[in-house]
Amino acid sequence: MLELADLSLTVSVDEYNEKMKKYQYKLVSLQQKIRAKKLPVMVMFEGWDASGKGGCIKRITEGLDPRGVRVWPIGAPNETELQYHYLWRFWKDIPAAGQIVIFDRGWYGRVLVERVEKLTPTKIWKMGYEEIRYFEQTLAENGMVIVKFWMQISKAEQLRRFKDRESNPLKQWKIGPDDWRNRDKWAEYEKAAEDMFKETNRPCAPWHIISAESKNYARLETCKILIDAIEDGLG
Repeated sequence: MLELADLSLTVSVDEYNEKMKKYQYKLVSLQQKIRAKKLPVMVMFEGWDASGKGGCIKRITEGLDPRGVRVWPIGAPNETELQYHYLWRFWKDIPAAGQIVIFDRGWYGRVLVERVEKLTPTKIWKMGYEEIRYFEQTLAENGMVIVKFWMQISKAEQLRRFKDRESNPLKQWKIGPDDWRNRDKWAEYEKAAEDMFKETNRPCAPWHIISAESKNYARLETCKILIDAIEDGLG
């Protein structure tokens, strides 16, 4: 699926500004309908380091009523979370009726990071595919809208963004040793991602591969797809 992403896609500044304003107004309007119909909406962002997940999340949420939207940045589980099944920490943060929840990374760490870094035995992380399918199916059958994004960039563009972050004092907090280590395992993560798409791309919770070489294009595309998914969920 990653090969299907056309990384040459871009938009002009004028088109971006015009469409982004329109999409943000639309999201504000849809948020009111979500609340009225008590529709839960769950959005998940996965993808390469420095692929623009945070920028997309910012554009989606900046005009919304903060009382009805939550963003959960997901890192390594803490000591308490490690005592439970790995999905436990996500169950407690899924959206309530009428709420939008956005996960900046999510339960797919089971079949990505834990697989590549060999943090979990092969037999266990392979079980994750079925566990995740049932988890998402359960949520969808209970009326939840599920939107999953994978942010795709080239290895060369990632390197450019890494160097930009290192040289910019306002962005240095965004880059660390883990990012460089993950980059060294690009091929392994790519294989893990392709297996993940094959096993978990289902009609109730489809994957959307976003061409993110152009940040502005990616921000517009994620907003548009989210709008379409919410409108479908509202009926």
